[in-house]
Amino acid sequence: MLSYLTFAAILGLSSGFAPGPLLTLVIAETLQHGRAAGVKVAVAPLITDTPIVILVLLLLSQVSHVEPLLGGIAIAGGIFVFYLGIGSIRIRAVIISGEQVRERSLAKGVMTNLLSPSPYLFWVGVGAPILIRAYQENPIYALGFLTGFYSLMVGSKILLAMLTARSRDFLSGELYINIMRLLGMAMCLLAVLLIHDGLLLMRLLS
Repeated sequence: MLSYLTFAAILGLSSGFAPGPLLTLVIAETLQHGRAAGVKVAVAPLITDTPIVILVLLLLSQVSHVEPLLGGIAIAGGIFVFYLGIGSIRIRAVIISGEQVRERSLAKGVMTNLLSPSPYLFWVGVGAPILIRAYQENPIYALGFLTGFYSLMVGSKILLAMLTARSRDFLSGELYINIMRLLGMAMCLLAVLLIHDGLLLMRLLS
């Protein structure tokens, strides 16, 4: 259980703090319409990711020899996570446009997340193999992974909205940059573990 909670913590915080379309919208809505608007965008993954997770799990459940497939997916996911980790280590700041738009924050957050490739790539390449392995060990482990991941991902975006509402300079400050670099190193380590697990599932390691 502890290892799945660790995975959830690293992946949740990294996804929550990492620059991307949804975080950009969180910050933009906060700057333009206030803290509540940013929070509405932050909770969008709780709406959009449910059908994505269900679809990915249903597709994988139809595969007769799922372990070699999960192994290949885990390796690809590990490479993807390593790429994201390197990007986090090299981060400098988040630049937000000052363009004024109409306030429909939750709807914009839902559309942004649905049209972004990130949640699909994450759940196909990273989340699904971890979730399936956790469920096979104990359904409570899978629930713990999901709960921890979304609590930290959504919670960190809400935290960023609150900090941005108080100070526009936070996302270009040393604290945010150092947090992202630390999370980037953790993601690179996690990537190695995912690749190792993938090789085991494919029986390329004993």
